Amino acid sequence: MKNDLTFKSLGLTNYQDSYDAMKAHITNSTFENQIWLLEHPPVFTLGTAASKEHILDAKNIPVIQTDRGGEVTYHGPGQLVIYFLLDIKTLKWGPKALVKNLEDFIQELLKQYGIETNIISGAPGVYVQDEKIASIGLRISRGKTYHGISLNVDMDTEPFKQINPCGYEGLKVTQIKDFIDTIDIKEVEALAIKILGNQL
Repeated sequence: MKNDLTFKSLGLTNYQDSYDAMKAHITNSTFENQIWLLEHPPVFTLGTAASKEHILDAKNIPVIQTDRGGEVTYHGPGQLVIYFLLDIKTLKWGPKALVKNLEDFIQELLKQYGIETNIISGAPGVYVQDEKIASIGLRISRGKTYHGISLNVDMDTEPFKQINPCGYEGLKVTQIKDFIDTIDIKEVEALAIKILGNQL
């Protein structure tokens, strides 16, 4: 797929705009395999399995219903969001293989920073012990996937206390900044592109 894959670095992008663009892209007759790397202004998003009861107090942060899998999560500046717009039929990946490959990718990336991670059965994403550092939420439509991963790099994690992250009361989150004094999200993005380029 390497020759048929484009990476796009989009910077700080409004969530609704990205969501609309993803849905338009996967239905385009000239569909191309793309991976988008970006950040979002503060927003809570609800997956198809989400209950609004898990939003404890949104305060002034917008809440958007989406068609990705999973529960409620938070996006904000300093979190690297990676959207995978891929024809997974050509990769011969089913849903489980897709999630596992994305988890493996995040674990490999964090290993480069000396951060040991683990997977918790039945709770997609990547953890440092019992604290979540990366979330995965996907949608597959007609053999194509969209949505993706959010990796906490160097962000304000306080808004996570306004929700039950991923539907789990009391779930704690962590980020790369908690383990490394100085971290640049653009450096993490460049490393992500390098690893994904090799993986795909």
